[in-house]
Order: sequence, then C-alpha cells, then structure tokens
Amino acid sequence: MVIEVTQPTTMRRPDLPSRIPNWIAGKPVPPRTDNWVEKRNPATGEFVSHLARSDARDVADAVTAARAAQPRWAATPPVQRGEILTAIANTMHRRRVDIAGTVALETGKSMKDALAETGGAILQARFMAGEGQRLYGRTTTSAADKYAMTIRQPIGVAGLIIAANTPIANVAWKVFPALICGNAAVLKAPEDAPATAFVFAEIAEEAGLPAGALNVVQGLGPEAGEPIVAHPDVEVVSFTGSTAVGRRIAEIAGRRLARVSLELGGKNPLLVCDDADLDNAVKWTCLSAFSNAGQRCASASRIIVFDDIYDVFLEKLLKATAAQRVGPADDDDFGPVINERQLNRMLAAVEKAKSAGARVLAGGERLLGPKHESGYYVAPTVIDRIDPDDEISTTELFGPIACLYRCADYQEALALANRSPYGLTACIHTRNAHRAMHFVQSVAAGVAVVNGGTFGSEPHMPFGGVKQSGNGTREPGTEALDVYSELKDVYWLIDRHQT
Repeated sequence: MVIEVTQPTTMRRPDLPSRIPNWIAGKPVPPRTDNWVEKRNPATGEFVSHLARSDARDVADAVTAARAAQPRWAATPPVQRGEILTAIANTMHRRRVDIAGTVALETGKSMKDALAETGGAILQARFMAGEGQRLYGRTTTSAADKYAMTIRQPIGVAGLIIAANTPIANVAWKVFPALICGNAAVLKAPEDAPATAFVFAEIAEEAGLPAGALNVVQGLGPEAGEPIVAHPDVEVVSFTGSTAVGRRIAEIAGRRLARVSLELGGKNPLLVCDDADLDNAVKWTCLSAFSNAGQRCASASRIIVFDDIYDVFLEKLLKATAAQRVGPADDDDFGPVINERQLNRMLAAVEKAKSAGARVLAGGERLLGPKHESGYYVAPTVIDRIDPDDEISTTELFGPIACLYRCADYQEALALANRSPYGLTACIHTRNAHRAMHFVQSVAAGVAVVNGGTFGSEPHMPFGGVKQSGNGTREPGTEALDVYSELKDVYWLIDRHQT
C-alpha cells in the first residue's frame, strides 16, 4: 500500500483531552501523585495540555500490566502478531491526519512535515509486521545423529524511552520491533510530546492489540524514566536521546545486567571536496543542518570544506541560509526548537564560542517579530573560525547551527571528520568514486552517505553509531530483532536404531 503524505495540510487542532494521562492495561489512568505538568506549543507558546507527572508507583503499575499480558502475547503465533501490527498500521493510515495534527501541535513543525513523519512511522509498522513471517532462526550441521538449530524467543517486558524530535517515528521504531518479537512494552513518552504516544496507544487498542501489551507512562525523565530502567521486571531497555542520559541508563541497567540498546547523540561531519557539485552540496548542507530545526541526532553540525573552494562554498551557503523560511507553515523550511530551555542552551553555546574567537556569519539569535515572538525559534546559524576541540565542536546542540572548518585536502578532512567523540552519521560530497569509496570505508560512523545528507533511514536498514553515539545496537531493520529477542540453541539427538 502506498503511504499518502500529500494530504490537505490545513492545521486543525486535534481533539485531545486537556490532561494527558498514562495508558495502563488498555485504558487511561491518572497519575498516582495527581500532579500534572504543563505542555505548550513551541511554535506559538500557547497551552496545549497537561501531562501526568508519574513516579515509580505508576511505572510499577505499568510493568505489572505488561508482565500479566506478555505470556499470552508471546504465545500468539508470530504471524498473527504481525496481522495485529498490520491492523495498527492500517488504523494509523486511516487516522494519519489526526496523528500528524497531534505531532504538529506538540512539536511546532508544519503539517506537511508531520504527515511525512507519520507516513514513515506507518512504513516502519508495515515492515515490522512482515517480520512476523520471518522470525528466522537457522539450522546447521552437528555431530553424527544430531540436528542443531536456533530459535528466536521474546525477552519479556521491554522498557522503551524516546525523544520528542520525531515523536511518532520514535514510537514506531521501538514499539513495533518489541511487539513483533513477543514482548510487552512500557513506553516512556517524552514530556514534550505526551499526546502523540497517548494517541498511538488508543490506536493500538482500537486495532486489536491486547490490553497490557503496550503501556504508556507520562512524566519527567528522572521521575518516570529512571524507574523503568531500574525495575527488576524490565528485561530489556531501549533508549534514544542524549549521550549523558545514555550513560546514566547504562549504569543503572548494568547493575542488574539488563539488556540495553542506546541510540545516542551525534556531531556529524559533512565533507565538501574540491570536486564537489557545490550547489548540490549547499542544498544538502542546509537540509542536514537546518531541517527539523536541527533536531536530529543525525544532523550535520560540522561542515568540513576544502580550502580551494571554501570561499565560493561559503558565499553560496550564506545565500541559501538567508533564504531559509522559519515557521510552522507548510511553505516554511523548518520550525521552532522544542522548548525555551533548549533554545537558551544553544544560544548560550553560540555566545561562548563567539567569546572564544568564533565568527558568527549568520543567525546566532532568537527570532522575534510578529511571526516568531511567541515561539521558540532559532535563526539558521553559520559559524566558522572554530577550533576542532572547542566545546561547540564536541557538544551536540540539537539546533539549526552549522559549524564550518577549513581543510587542505582529503586526508586532513577525513582526519577532522573522525576527530570527534561521536560517530553516528557522515557524508562526503565528491565526484571521485575512489575517494568516496575510501571515505565510506574509513569514516568512524554507523551511517555513511555520498553526495546527499547525513540524516535519513529506511525501515529495512539498520541505524546506529559508534563511539559515544551508541552501544553497538541497531534500530530499525531486521537487526532490531536482535535487541528484542533471545536466541536459543536447540539440539535434537536421533537414535538410528529407532528409524
């Protein structure tokens, strides 16, 4: 089925409750604290909803519901689990405008972008639903009179913690592989996008997912996320977010030897060589650095340019940056950052770099005026004259900020690309096939791209990083099944005298 994203994109406010509760055992449940946190639209500053401020007691309730539901869900044949996931995908498709409206309201992005993100989530759902027909083990040789094989089995309860940058896509990346493998899930919704996860839970219930197979806990990270990681009945934890929080999760889960999947930050390089198509390189630099307001772990934030073409490239880039349209409409290039705290943090980082000698060539400030004054908008920012070891060069900012670096040649550019604590994505722009092939083999990254952008992933392809960008696991793709399932060796001895 084709996923349509070219829908009428007039924004209408979704019909959401004023309070977004937890979703436990197939129904909405208020927090035990009866405390609620305010959520505002980052595009306008207007009130959207309150979300439940849950604590460890709510997490315990959700885990209890998941543990009760998981054996029955695991006993459901994988093909039938896939059919239920297909029903969820079909319901998402039917309600895609409602989902996208919720995403747009909570993130401030345009309906066009929210619909595209929703379409990607549906594609992920369909791919993982198909894996119910392909939960392969393997058979192999063994000693005489013995057969050997492996079978894939669920782990138990999966604790899933996601970020708000692409909320429905992040839900799909974790919930669908966890469920197709036969696990029950406890999903910690991001506090900046609580309603998206809640709407998804309603859709899953409507489509026939058994109560308790998916539970959603709202709240703040230390209060509602950390108890999921620490809970002894959560057998696998999957987290997407910052490296600092990922370290904390690994520490807590490591005490009880729980399985952990970490998809963390990036400070991703985009190389522009002296033989590049500069117009194409500028186009992809803007898309990689600025789209989604730079709120992608895969955004290009280090633009490494050969000396010979630096000035020409910079002139073209500054012209393209000046043409960027910032706002929540479909004809805008990107919208706001997710909250005012993030906005202030990244502007402070720019000011600190400027004080250390950096040159701010474009942006570097909060956008004001009638279109922007009530939202959390950062101007598209271009900076150069930065040391590769400066704080702004080594810290993920998660905003529309591109740092430029000069280099003499390919070898220096590659060395600079790899001079980072992160290793998530990387890109090179060149017409030299030999150079391109050497780059994709040599760059320290989980994803390498030639003549495109640094972001983007397809449902059937693995995504993840090296160094401080993750712990080696991959989502999505079939590799995600390794996160959410156990492999069991099976040996079957044959008595030839009985044949």
